[in-house]
Amino acid sequence: MRRSRLQFVTFFHPSEPSSYRPGAQVLASFILTGDMRHLIAIHLQNEAGALTRVTGLISSRGYNIESLSVAPTNDPTVSRLTLVTTGSDSVIAQINAQLQKLVDVVTVEDMTSGDHLARELVLIKLLLPASQAESVAETVRRSGGKVLTVDPSSFVAELAGTGDEIGEFIATLAAFGEVVEVVRSGALGISRTNPRMHVVR
Repeated sequence: MRRSRLQFVTFFHPSEPSSYRPGAQVLASFILTGDMRHLIAIHLQNEAGALTRVTGLISSRGYNIESLSVAPTNDPTVSRLTLVTTGSDSVIAQINAQLQKLVDVVTVEDMTSGDHLARELVLIKLLLPASQAESVAETVRRSGGKVLTVDPSSFVAELAGTGDEIGEFIATLAAFGEVVEVVRSGALGISRTNPRMHVVR
């Protein structure tokens, strides 16, 4: 089985913000490969090795995990794992079926097939000319972001949004100065309808 390619780049050369166009990159890849991006939500028991078994199963099929986030739920014995990978619908369905057979996995849902919201958090650190700090702060606020530190030598901003919004935010701020560091949380998703994922006791 061929290896699916990583679809998003989280760091780019700050002097070339126009080269960072995640939407165009993903569209081109879909045309070439026929693969689609899938947002998969998994509830799993808080047991040692549970995460390794999930990620190992996916990587053993030759697929990259683009992003992965794990956090506790309202049930202290269960965590929610959200991962993004790219592949054909049929192959992802097979992987999800195999995931459901793992002893630590409670539920699996490919959220891509339903009505859902997806958001990501980015923290970006910039090195700015002192004269640009206020302009950048205003740009961050207009974009719906927050300024965390205003020191031009270590200017830090955050934004929560879609993948495309995050990409545009990074490119916009890169035009003002040097991008020192970019930290992205990876996608999180939630269904717009009543929860379909239930912990069965």
